[in-house]
Amino acid sequence: MGSPKKNENKGFFAAMTSGFSMFGSAMSRSVNGLQGNEGVEVINPEGGKEDAEEEAQKGRWKDEERDSYWKMMQKYIGSDITSMVTLPVVIFEPMTMLQKMAEIMEYSHLLDQADECEDPYMRLVYASSWAVSVYFAFQRTWKPFNPILGETYEMVNHGGISFISEQVSHHPPMSAGHAENEHFIYDITSKLKTKLLGNSVDVYPVGRTRVTLKKDGVVLDLVPPLTKIHNLIFGRTWVDSPGEMVMTNLTTGDKVVLYFQPCGWFGSGRYEVDGYVYSAAEEPKIMMTGKWNEKMSYQPCDAEGEPLPGTDLKEVWHLADVPQNDKFQYTHFAHKINSFDTAPAKLLASDSRIRPDRYALEQGDLSKAGAEKHSLEERQRAEKRTRETKGQKFTPRWFDLTDEITPTPWGDIEVYQYNGKYTEHRETSESSSSASNETDLKSIEFNPWQYGNISTE
Repeated sequence: MGSPKKNENKGFFAAMTSGFSMFGSAMSRSVNGLQGNEGVEVINPEGGKEDAEEEAQKGRWKDEERDSYWKMMQKYIGSDITSMVTLPVVIFEPMTMLQKMAEIMEYSHLLDQADECEDPYMRLVYASSWAVSVYFAFQRTWKPFNPILGETYEMVNHGGISFISEQVSHHPPMSAGHAENEHFIYDITSKLKTKLLGNSVDVYPVGRTRVTLKKDGVVLDLVPPLTKIHNLIFGRTWVDSPGEMVMTNLTTGDKVVLYFQPCGWFGSGRYEVDGYVYSAAEEPKIMMTGKWNEKMSYQPCDAEGEPLPGTDLKEVWHLADVPQNDKFQYTHFAHKINSFDTAPAKLLASDSRIRPDRYALEQGDLSKAGAEKHSLEERQRAEKRTRETKGQKFTPRWFDLTDEITPTPWGDIEVYQYNGKYTEHRETSESSSSASNETDLKSIEFNPWQYGNISTE
C-alpha cells in the first residue's frame, strides 16, 4: 500500500520514488585488506563503493579488541544473539531496555492531540507521527543493558503520564509496559529477536503495541519496521530502519502506512519517511512525508495521492533541541528518564535507575560497571538454579500472561496484560508516606528478586 495506484506512475510519491531502485540499500563491500578478516562487510552510510577498507579501520574498538570479538562472534553468524553473547560494558549506554521502552513517551502530547481530534484521518496523522518520533532516539549505537528478571522502570512527572515496565521473562527475554494519562492508554509486550549477519545485525521488533484513545475508545495497533545495525565491529556503527510502519485503527479499519527509505549511496534517502493515511476502503486521504530524525508533515490528497488544490504541507512534529556533543547521543528526555526527577516518591527496589552497573557506567567507572554487571548476571543464574531446585516458578508482579498469541511479520508473541496492581500500589504508597529525596532514592539497594511472585509448579 505504498502508493495509491500500483499500476500508474501518478501521484506525489510516485514521482518521488521513481529513482529508488537505482540506489537500493547502502552499498556494502567486502574488506580484503584486513589480514585474517577477509570478507567482512563494511558499509559507510556517507560514502560509496570504494571506501570500505578505510571505513573498516574506524569505530570505537581498539585493534586487539576488534579482532578478538570478530573471531568470537563469527560462530554466532545466523543466530539470535539477544541474550547469547556476553559483551563488554565499553559498548553499553547507561540505560536498560526497560528505560528505552519509555523513550516513546517523549512526544506523548501527539497522542493527546489524537485523542482530542474529531477527524479520524488526522487522528492517525498525530498518532503515527508520535510513533515515528522515537526513531531519533533509536539511532543511538550504544547497547542498552538487558534487564534482570523482575526488574522494573517507573516514570511520572511527564505529560501527566504514569509509566511502568517490567521484565516478565528471561528466556526468551520479554518486557511489558503500560502508560496512561487522561487521554490515552498505552500497552506493549516486546520480545526482540535478532539475527547476526557478521558485521551487522538485524533486530526484529516482535511485539504487540496498542494505544487506546479514551475520548472515543478508539484502539490503534502499531507494527514498526525492523532495525539494521551496521558495522558492529569494523567501521563506525550506525543504524537504519528500512521498511513499512503500519498503524491500524482497529475500531474503524482506517490505517496509515509509512515507508522508511533505506540508506543509499552517499546517504541518499537516509532518514526519509513517506506514506499515506488510508480510509477503511483503502482510499488515500492524507499524504505524509518527512525525516524520522527531523520532522513530519502532512497534506490532504485526492484519490490519486495528489495534494488537494488550495492546501499546504503542514508540519505536525519536529525534533526538540538536543544536547550538543553528548557522549551517548542522549536527548534531554533520555537524561530525564535516567534522573530521579521522573521517579515516583517511593521507588521500587527493582527500578533500573538504581541498578549498580548502569549507575557506575553513568558515572564513567567502566571497571566497576563491568564488575557489577557480572555480579548481577551471576546472581540471576543462582536465583534461577534455586527456583529450579525447589520446583518454583517466577511470575511477574505488574503484568499477567494472557491466552492471547499475536502474529507478527517476524513470529508470534504471547501477550502480557497490565493487571492494575501498580496503580493501586502507587495510590497506597503516596497516601501513606512522605516523599523521598534523591539521596534517599539512590541509597535503595537494587533487588528485583523480592517483587516477583514465586509459586510451586
